[in-house]
Amino acid sequence: MTRKIKKYLQIIVGIFITATVYNLFLAPYNLVNGDVSGLAIIARRFFYINESVFILVGNLLILLLSFYFLDWPKTKHSILGSLLFPLCVYLTADIKNFIVITDLDPLLVAIIGGALNGFGNGLIFQNDYTTGGTDILEQLLVKFAKMPFSKAIIYIDGAIIVLSGLVYGMETLLYSLIVLILSSELTHRTMFKINRHQLLFVQSKKINKIKEYLQTQYVYDVTLLNTIGGYTQKKRKTLFCAVEKKDCYPIKEGILLIDPHAFITFVKAYETQNGNHTLRHNQEKLTLDEDKC
Repeated sequence: MTRKIKKYLQIIVGIFITATVYNLFLAPYNLVNGDVSGLAIIARRFFYINESVFILVGNLLILLLSFYFLDWPKTKHSILGSLLFPLCVYLTADIKNFIVITDLDPLLVAIIGGALNGFGNGLIFQNDYTTGGTDILEQLLVKFAKMPFSKAIIYIDGAIIVLSGLVYGMETLLYSLIVLILSSELTHRTMFKINRHQLLFVQSKKINKIKEYLQTQYVYDVTLLNTIGGYTQKKRKTLFCAVEKKDCYPIKEGILLIDPHAFITFVKAYETQNGNHTLRHNQEKLTLDEDKC
């Protein structure tokens, strides 16, 4: 029960942050971050509209598409955000009257707005929920156009941002791109948190000496995996270990002193847990370059 309360509290806080950012940083400067809220900023240039009502109607129409074309599990996690986000936009509509930032440079507004928006979205996505809107349209493209989700985002949100450039000018377009990039990066970092570990994989003919080196010099737990060479088809041992980033370079140099021909790979770890001797990780990139550590 406590976990559920924490989960929904995070979602509500995340939605409130994104709505506040929308009214304080994005809408006053016509900065578009894709989604239905971005379309609302574009539409108000031509029509007198209530942005929260526009977002609500847009989200409800897209939810209907989701009910019809997508399965229930994918739809149900968009309902809360689709309804609560426009409500929070309505409730925070006058916040710019209490917090005045009109004297700030637009570049600074884009940086702060993008970062805070990403943090809010990260709290929502971390709990497997969305704010609805174009997230659903992107899922529809993935399902029916058979394209990667990353391309679907470019097509949908990219088209909205380009449209904002045509309406509000090239300068606004560039600032909107800054918002999008920062928002995406902070969303990513908030979802997976900032981890100080790297995953180390080593293949070597002196694997036992390297294991002893890690256990005695750094007191790291080490796992030996049974692997087969893809080319030679020979069985070999691969050492696996989670190490702190600050230890990457000295560990690499120490291993190469033991075996100059060792194959060393560091993988970024988003999350490591050691309480019950388990390790969860999400691999992003393989590298042999210590600069990546």
